[in-house]
Amino acid sequence: MLRYLTSGESHGQSLITIIDGIPSNIELNIDEINEELKKRQGGYGRGGRMKIEKDKINIIGGVRGKKTIGSPISFEIKNKDFENWVNFMSPMDEIDRESRIVENVRPGHADLVGCLKYDFDDARNVLERSSARETASRVAVGAICKQVLKNFDIEFVSHVVQIGDIKDNKVYEFEYIKNNVDSSQIRCVNKDLEEKIKNKIDVAKKEGDTLGGIIEVRVKNVIPGLGSYTHFDKKIDGNLAMHLMGTQAIKGVEIGLGFDTASLPGSKVMDEITYEENDGIKRKTNNLGGIEGGMTTGEEIIIRCVMKPIPTLYKPLDTINVNTLEKYKASVERSDSCAVPACSIVCENVVAFVICKFFLEKFSGDCLEDIKNNYNSYVKRLGDRGWKK
Repeated sequence: MLRYLTSGESHGQSLITIIDGIPSNIELNIDEINEELKKRQGGYGRGGRMKIEKDKINIIGGVRGKKTIGSPISFEIKNKDFENWVNFMSPMDEIDRESRIVENVRPGHADLVGCLKYDFDDARNVLERSSARETASRVAVGAICKQVLKNFDIEFVSHVVQIGDIKDNKVYEFEYIKNNVDSSQIRCVNKDLEEKIKNKIDVAKKEGDTLGGIIEVRVKNVIPGLGSYTHFDKKIDGNLAMHLMGTQAIKGVEIGLGFDTASLPGSKVMDEITYEENDGIKRKTNNLGGIEGGMTTGEEIIIRCVMKPIPTLYKPLDTINVNTLEKYKASVERSDSCAVPACSIVCENVVAFVICKFFLEKFSGDCLEDIKNNYNSYVKRLGDRGWKK
């Protein structure tokens, strides 16, 4: 079973991660992992923290000579900003708690409920862990998973389809997104909207406000049959939704047409099935986003996620002091005005982990060679039943 744990605080020494279940003999490209981390830090609307951190992965165990050895992979991503916070965040030394105390809890953040749940008088204990800084670990996990799946031609891409009230209603082919998204500061492939969105972000920043948006993640060349209809926790769409909703600031997930299916008749939603000798079993459309009955169909997987505006505002909202219960304006931490482009990288890599998890469960083996044999056997059997890769 593929699984991982992360540890670390936003201004602590490092983010630490352990991944268990990666098979042996997967060759890792450290530059590709670091490139994903770099993308997470980019995007128009990011704040001052990104000028400090230059995230790079330091693999500690589970890899030898650039190849995985089947044991748990451990790695760290250092927080360069820790040197400015050592007097406030050192794990074992005496620290200055009062200078950085957070008592005026922020609406929309984990501050208040975290203090109530864990009995804290300082919300810094909450925000340091609930911070989206932790997603750097998840991006690295997903980047490693991508390197497993590229042995089977599985590809991932993500792009921004909406920020604020500016929405891109065009439909794009996978390759078009892949070839154009990285050249956009917004990660929006519609060049006509780029400047409009940047201006929207500039206005929000000037007003001390923040913006959310919608991200689309696409996955190509996934085999039919990952997941299962037999029980709720084996459904791949259920797991995708859980992992994406577990990502900081995500408030909604849809697959394929998603919420639009509520206003359409079934004849306009279901994907009709065809068979041609040369093409094999195919679907005329992909309205259900590559998943039926909790299983992948072999069509492109299409997922959209809604990211709420970041709750840390430079024009803080009304709140209370968590200790005195008096009325105050919320505390202000260093923040982005818009992190939707960066969130697209996070969601893309979260999806990569889930796809890899289900892939390895379906074609389980201790080493890459065994997994390839299991995969090729399955592809052959599907070919005998009329499906062609």
